[in-house]
Amino acid sequence: MLDATTPAHHEPAAVPAPTPIGNGLVYVSSEMPGIERVRDGEGFRYRDAEGHWIRDEDEIARIRKLAIPPAYEQVWICPLANGHLQATGLDARGRRQYRYHADWRLLKDEAKFERLEQFGQALPRIRARVQRDLDKAHGKPSRSAVLAAIVRLLDTTYLRVGNEEYARTNKSFGLTTLRNRHLQSTRGRLTLRFRGKSGVMHEAEVGDKRVARVVRQCQQLPGQALFQYLDEDGEQRHVSSGDVNDYLREATGGEFTAKDFRTWHGSVQALELTRLACDRQTEEPTGLRIRAKEILAAVAKQLGNTPAVCRKAYIHPAVLELGGKLSADAEAMSKVWDGLGTARTRRGLLAAEGRLMDFLRRHRLTLAREARQLNRLSATARPRRARS
Repeated sequence: MLDATTPAHHEPAAVPAPTPIGNGLVYVSSEMPGIERVRDGEGFRYRDAEGHWIRDEDEIARIRKLAIPPAYEQVWICPLANGHLQATGLDARGRRQYRYHADWRLLKDEAKFERLEQFGQALPRIRARVQRDLDKAHGKPSRSAVLAAIVRLLDTTYLRVGNEEYARTNKSFGLTTLRNRHLQSTRGRLTLRFRGKSGVMHEAEVGDKRVARVVRQCQQLPGQALFQYLDEDGEQRHVSSGDVNDYLREATGGEFTAKDFRTWHGSVQALELTRLACDRQTEEPTGLRIRAKEILAAVAKQLGNTPAVCRKAYIHPAVLELGGKLSADAEAMSKVWDGLGTARTRRGLLAAEGRLMDFLRRHRLTLAREARQLNRLSATARPRRARS
């Protein structure tokens, strides 16, 4: 093991040119030469790719701010303060862990919420494809039938899709990693009961008869995994989250994933709860204020998350801001809900989902209008060149 007194020799390596990705960030890889963390007594020192000890106080402060756990091994630290990936390391279980730039996480969240309207537009196609595949599900479970059943459950239960590594190391499960023991049958009713991420217990009834039929077909196959299928050669195959995402891409032609369902339903519920709170406030003029905290708690309970995670990852920011804006302005409240109340019915979407689509469209148009106004103001503020 290296210590602080061990001289290091590194062959010079060509650093790949980082790729700009927005927000002042550049895309980097942990394969590029980075900063090494070296144990020094009870603390650490840091050495650059050329073997020189880092003495710059600002650089050391940046590294310490990453809060890389002392137990991590094989730590790689990005030499660029604006790299999207700031550090990696192996935890006590030998799993690779990542530390990302705070602005990268914001950029990812912004992109996710920006495509929420596109997901709403694609959702009727997804549901139509799922219905066709479930209608054709007879006999042995096929790939399309099993994936359709999982997507229907994603859409109706708000459960996570599952991750094999979490199932293996943390004993926490999602739809694709469920075992047969997680399915219970009582008087003909099927119920999924399992421990999910962060130790949260989930219970969801399989109410759709077509989905229940596919689940029972899967249960007849040998092995512990619940969701399996038989391929064209009769070989038994396990379903992964990647298979589910491939199915969604096939159904829509877009880059949507299973996670989009939770963001969609979290935002739908938050908007509906805000609408209902506005209705109560109108009926009770003594002053019932719309509390984002209460709305977050209600949505978090449905999704099996903490309110903090819900706010960050599963509810469109504009929906969260809406209640605060409307609670102090009865006229604006009436205008917003009257407008959303007349939103056209969208085939393949519930009424609440149609209201979210209309809200997202209006929000997008408002942002575009504000951007145009800002550009015009910037143009008029520029000093004119003197004529020669």
